[in-house]
Amino acid sequence: MFRLSQFMQEIQAPTPLGPRRDPPGPVVIWNLIRRCNLLCKHCYSISGDVDFPGELSTEEVFDVMDDLKGFRVPVLILSGGEPLLRPDIFEISKRAKAKGFYVGLSTNGTLIDERMIEPIAAIGYDYVGISLDGLGETHDRFRGREGAFADSLKAVRLCHENGIKVGLRFTMTVDNAHQLPALLDLADDEGVDKFYLSHLVYAGRGNKNRGDDARWHATREAMDLLFERAWTAAEAGEHKEFVTGNNDADGVYLLHWVRRRFPALAEHLRAKLAQWGGNASGVNVANIDNLGNVHPDTFWWHYTLGNVRERRFSEIWTDTGDPVMAGLKQRPRHIKGRCGACQYFDICGGNTRVRAMQLTGDPWDEDPACYLSDAEIGIAERAERLTVTPFRGRKHEAARIRA
Repeated sequence: MFRLSQFMQEIQAPTPLGPRRDPPGPVVIWNLIRRCNLLCKHCYSISGDVDFPGELSTEEVFDVMDDLKGFRVPVLILSGGEPLLRPDIFEISKRAKAKGFYVGLSTNGTLIDERMIEPIAAIGYDYVGISLDGLGETHDRFRGREGAFADSLKAVRLCHENGIKVGLRFTMTVDNAHQLPALLDLADDEGVDKFYLSHLVYAGRGNKNRGDDARWHATREAMDLLFERAWTAAEAGEHKEFVTGNNDADGVYLLHWVRRRFPALAEHLRAKLAQWGGNASGVNVANIDNLGNVHPDTFWWHYTLGNVRERRFSEIWTDTGDPVMAGLKQRPRHIKGRCGACQYFDICGGNTRVRAMQLTGDPWDEDPACYLSDAEIGIAERAERLTVTPFRGRKHEAARIRA
């Protein structure tokens, strides 16, 4: 996760560069249930409105939670499917809060009405994230249900009215990138606390629909817009968070933006970005799915490291006998192609490994979703400009043309 607002604050008021400090344990995104009342086209878990057998019981969840606490996991993000469909979600949430975790709820929001908001407010979630993939019909089409946008927006307002920190999550593809400005305006109008832009990851239905991934020039335009909005908010003293996820090239692109806008601070920010270090899958980010399988992050459901019914999470997470975990935990990671040759590898960390694996079968190949030119990552002598050919059906081609 790239916490853009923190780096904007660093531009405003630079702080000394201290030693790198990793969190004591990984952030755990926990898919407690796979059932969902929507049918989203980019769903990494391929959820549906049916019961999936074999999910962890309440007592099993509690046992795992005890191990996570002992392993010094600081954050639990309770997700699904749709977590509010799990009958014991509030019992689980209450226990997580009592044990001292930072507890987030990741929901599509459609089930949050005047009745549901009461127990949500009573839990005291540290954060509730609600997904919007565009305005009105665009969101409804992505989510597979008419009226989903209206229900989710109502949930945002109910959370805000009840003093709950609420954020919007937006997964950008070629079909909805044009609505990013309007969504940012909506976030302003609704007093939303956090805006999270997720780049598409080729997992689950997101892998089947990867032809809809945002074109590179559209990604750059979106990031330019997000940088300007985040800087404007920082200058105004607004306590609003802007975050991106699943494309760590965003950090390198921000450095280029700073070099143009605030050249005197570029080297300082470069050091801060390198301290962040980019992709943290398998290190500072973990996933447990509904069956208790452990994955390097939420987009690795095709690759299981172990199951909490058979071994404790703490044992699975520290076992580098698995070749993927051994590679992810290496610092620096050994990545091939453009990523390996990139002069900003210390910032990005090789980006999202699962995309490389889905396209090539090799998790250590270059990330195909890096939207920076060879010149921008320091591996070409001559400047290049990036052009993307129009989509043909569900497939697009990209070409680099030398200037």
